[in-house]
Amino acid sequence: MTVHTAPPQVKTAPPGRDAAAPHPAALALRTLWARPAARKLLILAAAAAVLVPVAAATHGSGTWPSALTVDLTKPLTGASDWIIDNRDSHWAFLYFFGHVSGAIIGAVHAVYTVLLALGWAGVTAAATLTAWRVAGVRVAGTALASFAACGALGMWVPTMRTLALMIVAVAVSVAVGALLGLAAGLSDRTFRALRPVLDTMQALPAFAYLLPVVLVFGIGVAPAVLATVVYAAPPMARLTALGLRSTDRGVLEAVESLGATGRQRLLTARLPLARRELLLGVNQTIMMALSMAVIASVIGADGLGDRVYQALSTVDVGSALAAGIPIVLLAIVLDRTTAGAASPRSARLWAIVPQGGTGGHNQQRTRTRTVATWAVAVLAVLGLGRLSSESWPDTWTVAIAAPVNNAKDWMVDHLYTGIPGIGGTADLAAHYTTWVLDPLRDGLQALPWWGALLIVAALAWLIGTWRTALTAVLSLAAIGVLGRWELSMDTLSQVVAAVAVTLVLGFAVAVPAARSPRVERLLRPVLDVFQTMPQFVYLIPVVALFGVGRAPAAAAAVVYALPAVVRIASEGLRRVNPGAMESARSLGATGGQQLRQVQFPLARPQLLLAVNQAVVLVLSVVIIGGLVGGGALGYEVVFGLAQGDLATGLTAGVAIACLGLMLDRVTQPTKGARDGA
Repeated sequence: MTVHTAPPQVKTAPPGRDAAAPHPAALALRTLWARPAARKLLILAAAAAVLVPVAAATHGSGTWPSALTVDLTKPLTGASDWIIDNRDSHWAFLYFFGHVSGAIIGAVHAVYTVLLALGWAGVTAAATLTAWRVAGVRVAGTALASFAACGALGMWVPTMRTLALMIVAVAVSVAVGALLGLAAGLSDRTFRALRPVLDTMQALPAFAYLLPVVLVFGIGVAPAVLATVVYAAPPMARLTALGLRSTDRGVLEAVESLGATGRQRLLTARLPLARRELLLGVNQTIMMALSMAVIASVIGADGLGDRVYQALSTVDVGSALAAGIPIVLLAIVLDRTTAGAASPRSARLWAIVPQGGTGGHNQQRTRTRTVATWAVAVLAVLGLGRLSSESWPDTWTVAIAAPVNNAKDWMVDHLYTGIPGIGGTADLAAHYTTWVLDPLRDGLQALPWWGALLIVAALAWLIGTWRTALTAVLSLAAIGVLGRWELSMDTLSQVVAAVAVTLVLGFAVAVPAARSPRVERLLRPVLDVFQTMPQFVYLIPVVALFGVGRAPAAAAAVVYALPAVVRIASEGLRRVNPGAMESARSLGATGGQQLRQVQFPLARPQLLLAVNQAVVLVLSVVIIGGLVGGGALGYEVVFGLAQGDLATGLTAGVAIACLGLMLDRVTQPTKGARDGA
């Protein structure tokens, strides 16, 4: 019997394609895999395909599951009750915290007494002389005019109280920050350990740690100084560590080859070479401390901040502005003076021994002349202090509260509902809330909890590494674990909308500022005022114009974040390689083409930094917005502080910090992202 077998089937390639060529689908997959961004998304999609069904089946696809939350109310309330019960009897409060509080109060009182003893003329002369020696004649004139304006506004005594508080707070902040930065700059292990601590200190809202400080130290000057130190010390620590870690290796090797010990290398090489970073750290510490002046007044700090806070409670724009202007002037004077201290000119002016001296006789003569100059200056300051009174003369003051309030009333009457075709600022606020904030909030709250984690992971991994994505996901998950998921989605909607408005306005202003030096000069004082004016001051007219709700909170956030975005973006656009711009012009590119195809791509790092700063600064106003109807996490922090509820205030503050950390990771590219790490 013959068995017939079918001939083997020979697969033939479709017409027009080589049999040895790879399949188009495989080729497309290989092409996608070669791209780092697509490779990351494919890996994430594969992981999601496995994990999402399990998560959805176990915990559902709605809001954050209650089974994954941890209630910290009982332990935090117990800790708060224990502190209150033992604050007057436990040894830790009697022999440690009590002495710390007493030392701070004594230091502030001593500085305030010295300022009053110098009198208004002595303080003004000392500030002017210091600014002249450190930063030149122009800054000295600014200092003279600024202190005179503080007196003319009738705010001399509150200004001196704020100045005394800031001197002590800045001194402690600089000392603590310098020590932490020194340890981080000399040790990689310490640097890695301190970095998350510093991140938390800066990301945690000031209102959140006001409550534990008040629980331990009570109401008054001591908790205000300590809260300011917590907020203002991290920049000094970061910049000190940066300066020490970026020291030229060649210089260190040369000093070491001469037989210098570690201590000698630090004192003669590393610290002198890091002088610019150290002075920049002092500058940033002063700015951060002054920004706490109003917030510290909430827990009993007297001075300008208390005047602003009291004006907020009575909706008195004129009084708030009269107290806010001296804060701005102090910030400008201290900023210009400390910035001038970092210049080479200042180093020569302060040097006792001349930089190019060749003979001992010349050095001795210069030293004697410098000491004599300072002695005469100190005697002049003391003499002026003896001749002048402690406070600014009442006959030299100008009242601005009434005209400012009249101007505010006129603006409200004509802008709140009287703009033709628009209706007024009230209608703008209503449209912004209805068309932007409500849909964004509802969409975020309706998003499945695992979907939100997946989106955050994708965004963070696309611009960073897997570590960046893991940090962002864990930060968002921590919010759910704390039981603040829906409130955080509400806060996130407000932050995202305000950041979008800030970036649109900021880039629109930054482009002409970068192209025209005249526009940049005109904008600089305006940006200085907006950046240094306490948020409480412009919160009052914002509420008057937009009413109470989430819209005025967003408007205040935009005003606060806009100066930093304009400064960073305009500086990045201005510093684009001139050769690239000249090449684009020679090829006939228009102004718009140069901006889109040359300036924006080359200034990408600075523009991304502007985005990051917009996020951070808008988020920092969330709690301030809680005072005017912003709701969500900001209201919970304010409520916790007002009611002494540590659990509510602290958990909401930690949730805001986690939200800030997550937003930082999804908006700031990291090294190694291009390699698919």
